[in-house]
Amino acid sequence: MYGVSEPVITEPTGWINLPDVSEKLGVSISKVHQMIKDGDLLSVRRDGIRLVPEELIANDTVRQHLPGVLTVLRDAGYNDEEAFRWLYAADPEVGGSAAAALGTWQAREVKRRAQALGF
Repeated sequence: MYGVSEPVITEPTGWINLPDVSEKLGVSISKVHQMIKDGDLLSVRRDGIRLVPEELIANDTVRQHLPGVLTVLRDAGYNDEEAFRWLYAADPEVGGSAAAALGTWQAREVKRRAQALGF
């Protein structure tokens, strides 16, 4: 399309492979796969390996608002790669990206913006 540019995607602070996610959350690897399938956690393939962006895990849990945001994005027709790009699109209004804002007081704004995608 003319005049529409792709958003700048910020990189996650780091990546965690699924076995390490399993260890960090204290659940089985099959539970991690189920969380991804259910939309409670996001993973994307990088060099053929499924990885989870580091900031989506807070200590030993998934970021509080992540499952709700992922549900809204999936309802709007986003696949995991598109959800990743949406979460990591540069957005200075929410502190850098939607993913970064999930761990702050701006998480509700991220949810509101995701909900607006469905309309």
